[in-house]
Amino acid sequence: MAKMSDQQSYVTDADELVFLVEEVPRKLRRLFDASAAKFGLTRTQWRALAYIFRTPGLTQTELAKCLELERASVGHVIDQLERVEYVERRAVEGNRRVWTLHLLPKAVGILPALRAEADAIYARLLADVSAEEVATVKRLLAAMSANL
Repeated sequence: MAKMSDQQSYVTDADELVFLVEEVPRKLRRLFDASAAKFGLTRTQWRALAYIFRTPGLTQTELAKCLELERASVGHVIDQLERVEYVERRAVEGNRRVWTLHLLPKAVGILPALRAEADAIYARLLADVSAEEVATVKRLLAAMSANL
């Protein structure tokens, strides 16, 4: 049986930091899942709409890279968004295999409400955190990311 001092060494300060860094996105995913569901969307569909809004004419392959998903998985997401008339695929002239993605008016109509949902989540996340602290966290996370 391990002694108490041995057991305490199994969870280090670095472990506690990494656990906390992992906990924040997990909680954010849950909040975004619940918010997206209010609109009949998944979080991935919501993100897809945001990327297509930002870059009209994005291809499915480009969207897959943005979402860090396989092209086939993104195809399924786009199929679902087409069914509810949020997105349409348009053929690229001269290339029958490439389709560009465009938002339809129905999707554009819900974007302000989606933006408000995201802003409310971010306000909750950043409550009681100063702008200076946010800048520090950004700098630290960027440094940690660069180390990997």
